[in-house]
Amino acid sequence: MYLPSQHASVHDLPDDDEELRMVLARAVSAVIARQRPDGNLEDPAADDDIGDMALGVVSLLCLAWHRGDRRDPEIVECVRRGLDFVLAERVFRTDNPGEPFLLVRDSGLPYARYVLEAGEHPFGDWPSTVWALLHAVNVLEFGREVITGEQWTALAEVATGFWRWLTEASMFNPQQTANQAIGAVVAGLTLGRLLSEKSIVDVAMFLYHSEVRASRVVDRELRLPVEHGAGHDQNYLPISLTFLARAYQVSGEKCFLDDGEEIARHLETRLSARGFDYGGPRYSEQHSGCEGMLGLRFFSGRIQAELGRYLGDRRVAYFCASTPGLPSGHFAFATVWSFLDDSRWYREQSDGPVHTRYSLRHGKVSVSLTGASTPYLIDAGGTAVIESIVDHQHGIGPLVRYADGRRTLLTRPLGPARVRDVAADGLGAKLVTKAVVTWDQVMHSVQQLYVTDGEGLFVVAVLDRAAVPLDAELTFLAGLPYATAEGSRQRRIRTVGEPGGVSFDLGDSWRAFDTGGVLLAGGLALTSAAGLRVENPPDGPAYFNNPRTAGMTQEQLSFWLGDDPRGYGNPDAGWHRVIATNHVLADPIATTPHGRAVFVLCYGPHPVALEVAAEEVPDGVRVRTPFFTAVVGHPAGDVGGEPVLRLAAP
Repeated sequence: MYLPSQHASVHDLPDDDEELRMVLARAVSAVIARQRPDGNLEDPAADDDIGDMALGVVSLLCLAWHRGDRRDPEIVECVRRGLDFVLAERVFRTDNPGEPFLLVRDSGLPYARYVLEAGEHPFGDWPSTVWALLHAVNVLEFGREVITGEQWTALAEVATGFWRWLTEASMFNPQQTANQAIGAVVAGLTLGRLLSEKSIVDVAMFLYHSEVRASRVVDRELRLPVEHGAGHDQNYLPISLTFLARAYQVSGEKCFLDDGEEIARHLETRLSARGFDYGGPRYSEQHSGCEGMLGLRFFSGRIQAELGRYLGDRRVAYFCASTPGLPSGHFAFATVWSFLDDSRWYREQSDGPVHTRYSLRHGKVSVSLTGASTPYLIDAGGTAVIESIVDHQHGIGPLVRYADGRRTLLTRPLGPARVRDVAADGLGAKLVTKAVVTWDQVMHSVQQLYVTDGEGLFVVAVLDRAAVPLDAELTFLAGLPYATAEGSRQRRIRTVGEPGGVSFDLGDSWRAFDTGGVLLAGGLALTSAAGLRVENPPDGPAYFNNPRTAGMTQEQLSFWLGDDPRGYGNPDAGWHRVIATNHVLADPIATTPHGRAVFVLCYGPHPVALEVAAEEVPDGVRVRTPFFTAVVGHPAGDVGGEPVLRLAAP
């Protein structure tokens, strides 16, 4: 099976003017051909997000005229008939039965419906009205030469009514979804500018500061807008970037730049070398397409980071489409803005490693860390390895199994973690030192070192073996091989194996698999300097993988175990209800300094000869491999408490 919406890096999508001209020409021809006798431009295949569709298509036709791609009577007639239909049939002024968030009943103000039938899912009317208002201001601004004066006046009156419905008749941002709120702010800023109504601009800016900025949450030291009760959202955060870019273009207000740059730096930290990511309050791994294009491109230049590696959804590459190839009009405002924007993708000029506080990336390899400096995503060999779960504990790191069966993953820090970044001899490295507490309430330090040459990622863990009871087993939980690149798609990994061996089904409950030190998973070869084995979890809905869950993505399982069966809640809550995943377990190397345990693994495209030696040196432990030599300093650090790391090529 394939992940449904993670395909290819968005900066690889052709966006030169000639390509955009051809894309828009095909879209215009398609929508003109499908326009119904009453002027309706909606996609008949759509069953929701309908209320703004026809107006969105009208805005795309106005875009083609404004760009000069097509100017003829046929397009003028299509636009005018389409807008007449919208004004007559898609502007609602009576309250939708069941709407739970109205502050003023029977206001008579216009709004757009998420689903056309009365009482059907009124919860979606607020964002649909935001989207409709965004389409409306684009038609007002870019369609002046196409629509009639009477239509312009009527649409301006409706747009003003939309704004009042959003800010007066309804609670503002009732879904607690910041991208929608920022979209409303953009709409208000644009409408106020077009109509020279300073009061609308003032209200929009007030709402942005009081409703969006004031509610931001902090993750990895960066402030993020709140999406469905939490911060990062794999689908919505790039869309928020687009709204913030447009808000700045319309208003010139620096707050939109500052806030967008924080989101962009957060994405740069999260994204793997190939642009893979997962996790968030609603969409765990559902990437956006055209909606996020402007924001990712604009802010890639602002922060000088290659955000364009983000794996986007090729099904909605230039515009949203319910029927492939036919623009639905939904999110058409993002298409209009990106087609008119002249910013270019930032492309990195350096071949060296890229360090952030919570990630290391070099060439085709990366490791991403949580706010607790625990690895949750490794990308190497064109394959994503995500965090494993053992007894509800998440991460990649040393695992203690006590004689009574209890298991503790030594990844949760007691206090702040200390980090040291090094680049030397074509290598990039990150050393993380944590104070952790065992079941016996013994506090000791765990050090994990990540070293990459751009092709493979080496993980070295050093810890005090004496802090763990002699009858306890100590292994390294190496993560769950999850998805691998296959052409322009990401295939979910269901089986693993070893070189020359038979495949092992990760969904076969309770089974175990001992390797000869190398595990093949998709395009990844995971090599251990000691023993390496796989243990499958039992059957049941709270385990991943097994016969019931092996056909699911991480996102689907998270929603299945989440609070809201329709998918409006926080799937991370469901993911944290998973008891266990498959476990890939590595043993410590045999030759180590007295009282220490050392693990060494390599994640890369090919198996490697991983002959390793570790020895005590005056200021720490020296680890020698065929690829590098590293001195992992004493956990206490130097005289100032800073971690010590010395790295050299062999």
